[in-house]
Amino acid sequence: MMQLSRRQVSGLAIAIVILILLTVLFAPRSGGNLRQRGSTYNRAPDGYGAWFAYMAQQGSPIERWRKPISLLTNPDGDTAKQYVVNGKVPVPAGPITLIQVSNGVDSMRPLTDWVKAGNIQVLLGSRPAPATKAPFTSDLPSRFGRIRIQTSRRYSLGRSPDSAAAAAPTALLEDSFGAVVWQQNVGKGRIIYATTPYLAANAYQDFQGNYELLTDIVKATQLPLWIDEFSHGYVDPPPRTETGKPAPKRDVLSYLRETPLSLVALQLLVFLGVLFWGQNRRFGAPQSVLPPSLDNSAAYIQAMAGVLHKAECSEFVVATVGKAEQLAIQKALGLGQTLLSPEALAVAWEQQTGQSPADLVSVLAAAEGDRPLSETELQTWIKTIQTLRTQLP
Repeated sequence: MMQLSRRQVSGLAIAIVILILLTVLFAPRSGGNLRQRGSTYNRAPDGYGAWFAYMAQQGSPIERWRKPISLLTNPDGDTAKQYVVNGKVPVPAGPITLIQVSNGVDSMRPLTDWVKAGNIQVLLGSRPAPATKAPFTSDLPSRFGRIRIQTSRRYSLGRSPDSAAAAAPTALLEDSFGAVVWQQNVGKGRIIYATTPYLAANAYQDFQGNYELLTDIVKATQLPLWIDEFSHGYVDPPPRTETGKPAPKRDVLSYLRETPLSLVALQLLVFLGVLFWGQNRRFGAPQSVLPPSLDNSAAYIQAMAGVLHKAECSEFVVATVGKAEQLAIQKALGLGQTLLSPEALAVAWEQQTGQSPADLVSVLAAAEGDRPLSETELQTWIKTIQTLRTQLP
């Protein structure tokens, strides 16, 4: 069995401690994931991203509200002071329709006083309705076609979900067990309830009636549409301080004051771990860089080429290269390694390639000649060889 040295044991212990800290501090929490249910940013089956895009295609875009709900209900409160821009709180002007989809973690409540002022609140997944004997999955008929509902909860119109509301509720979607979607006038506004948070979730894209029903409900309000994303964990930070002045630039000390001690300790441990590995030469002793080795053959060829070029002895190069190219052509044509006469090679070339042997004859003639070629002739000769290579079978 392999024995670990004391240095290796220490390094392994540090690595295990760092992994444990990373797992404890940064492991995903189930609550954070649950809060994304019903969000228009969520592409999972329980999200509303597809319906959000559907509304945009219908010409009824929805704004996302990513600030505390208290800014809507109490724009003069202490929370609003953090969001002041040019002396004003950035809230919609006039009444709006606010759509809130339950995330299954935080409870939603009717904003009664805010609704009384003329606003409309749509609560999808609020649960003032008890479970009934209705089947969990039901396909309810409507003027939009089949509506898929997956909950046994129904609301009895004989009672009010909000004691502060004076008007009696009316059903927008119901069956023999009770209402699934209903509305109730509150002062100048209205609250619309649904027993299921998945009325138009991504999972129901095949049920067009679900999308059309919710779209018709919110468009019928004839008010600007906003959807609550703050309850799903998406927050726009305050752009200003309470005095209305730009927030001061953060320095190292302010960063340390605002950073949790656990994160500072983790960063310190990572730094010490890296320092430990470096001081103990975890990756071995430093290696010196060796100079690149010279290729003697390449150096000899380059030197010989320089001498021949300076002496203008192109006939030697042409004869040597010409023979090598002839042997390569013969090999490609299956004619062996014995040099053939130019006439025999030309006949075989024409038979096997179907090309004119004129270029081949010129190349071979230049290789057998004793006359040195000029610079231009030598370049033309080389280009002709390159052309012949492309015509080989």
